[in-house]
Amino acid sequence: MRRPKSRAVRKQQKNNELQEIEILNEWIESQKPESGSNPLSLDPLKSKSPIGRIVDHESGAVSFSRYAGARKFHELPLSKRTKNGLEGGGFKKMTDIQVASLPHALCGRDILGAAKTGSGKTLAFVIPVLEKLHRERWGPEDGVGSIIISPTRELAGQLFDVLKTVGKHHNFSAGLLIGGRKEVDSEKERVNELNILVCTPGRLLQHMDETPNFDCSQLQVLVLDEADRILDIGFKKTLNAIVSQLPKRRQTLLFSATQTKSVQDLARLSLKDPEYISVHEKAVTATPSRLQQTAMIVPLEQKLDMLWSFIKAHLRSKILVFLSSCKEVKFVFEAFKKLRPGIPLKCLHGRMNQEKRLGIYSQFCESQSVLFSTDVASRGLDFNKAVDWVVQVDCPEDVASYIHRVGRTARYLSGGRSVLFLTPSEMKMLEKLQAAKVPIQFIKANTKRLQPVSGLLSALLVKYPDMQQLAQRAFITYLRSIYIQKDKEVFDVTKLPIDEYSASLGLPMTPKVKFLNQKEKRETKSEKSSLIEPKIYDEENESVIPKEELLVEDVKDNRGDKDFLLKDDAPYVEGNTSEIGDI
Repeated sequence: MRRPKSRAVRKQQKNNELQEIEILNEWIESQKPESGSNPLSLDPLKSKSPIGRIVDHESGAVSFSRYAGARKFHELPLSKRTKNGLEGGGFKKMTDIQVASLPHALCGRDILGAAKTGSGKTLAFVIPVLEKLHRERWGPEDGVGSIIISPTRELAGQLFDVLKTVGKHHNFSAGLLIGGRKEVDSEKERVNELNILVCTPGRLLQHMDETPNFDCSQLQVLVLDEADRILDIGFKKTLNAIVSQLPKRRQTLLFSATQTKSVQDLARLSLKDPEYISVHEKAVTATPSRLQQTAMIVPLEQKLDMLWSFIKAHLRSKILVFLSSCKEVKFVFEAFKKLRPGIPLKCLHGRMNQEKRLGIYSQFCESQSVLFSTDVASRGLDFNKAVDWVVQVDCPEDVASYIHRVGRTARYLSGGRSVLFLTPSEMKMLEKLQAAKVPIQFIKANTKRLQPVSGLLSALLVKYPDMQQLAQRAFITYLRSIYIQKDKEVFDVTKLPIDEYSASLGLPMTPKVKFLNQKEKRETKSEKSSLIEPKIYDEENESVIPKEELLVEDVKDNRGDKDFLLKDDAPYVEGNTSEIGDI
């Protein structure tokens, strides 16, 4: 057991910290970059250049080293506590978004930052939060000093882990406030004692509305991570309610993989003369350079055949598979699990409870397996930087969604691969991706090597009657997800081979899809006919399928024969990824 520090030692430590803070403030003020400048454009510091406070031995003049343009964390005006946390976490060199944003953020400026997924945005706001509170001598009695808002529970949990790592040597109290847990009452008892809150929008607003004496009036720093997505998935009103209860005098940091007009609207409401930082704005590509991306035409009725064949060819990889609805994920997971492809299978979707979702996420991080998921896994999650393949069986709703999905691989300095299945009617998406600087290569599938699975699914549905209802709901919710898409250039449900798709799921008959029947009836009427809000039904019990079931809520490899499924797929050897030449 360590002996407690004496009063003299504690006093000396306090004096040392006060002296350090004084030097840091002088350093930051004297060398702060020009507003609007891009530190990335500056040359790095020379390897043997002095860092920090520099005293001229002859004249006694005091100066400080330049920190704008620094490429390593130890070259920044950071406290010893933060530097120790960074060193303990293995963080030495900065990424582009960190080089560009940290000099501006450390001197108190508001930031609106966009960078490729997996580029290290988390440290770009965690470090300024810790340093701001440290230099303000923030303590438990000062209350909430920073709020970090994340769109999903999983991402909030990851941010909290990074905060604990880098802030390990600080004395701040921090709390993770996310929905889906029963401890809200115990949170209410302690939330006013916390200095840093990492939370989802709904849970934060709940505390603002319900927790007695919940006080954010002294807030120093507000952070919105994945800011575009917080708005996209329906948090706009919640966020406006939150911002209205926060003090106007604060530092605000907004980060995302993409910048949209809605984010800029929010920035005008809450940011003051922000630094607009987009490290990929003039880049050749909008996705990581180590990510090899391909797209291929796969008829709707062959999607499961192609997916099954792909999995069978990559039994020693970590594969993340995206489908558009919860019911699809459930059906494909249950069906393939019964068919036993020879690799562990997992599924993740927004209708799972929080504990189960986090458990599956942790398991997938630790082993080679296949994870079937809705877009709940596409935002910000870092699967230990080791996802070999991202397979998008269903087309993403837009370019931004595509970028976030493929961003689950090729994280940081790792490599990765992705493949996108497009039906013939969705080929317009390929043009949109290429126009947005996504370097995606179009390839043709070699259907001779395809392993049909439809017959096996038919037998499964006979053997397991419950699977038939699951298949029906997967069928209907997929069609519904296409029907409600806004981009009709890409998504046109009338061009889909519905009967063939039904048969590919193993269904003996095509389920009735009432919203499609309504659409056909409307098209036969005159233009004056009123439009009726469509509903969809399960053929078995005529129950309405809620919209929330459709969408999200809130290595070595087994080398197959050459040209197994795809043509012209050159081997990719850079980074920690598969070394195969074919999918």
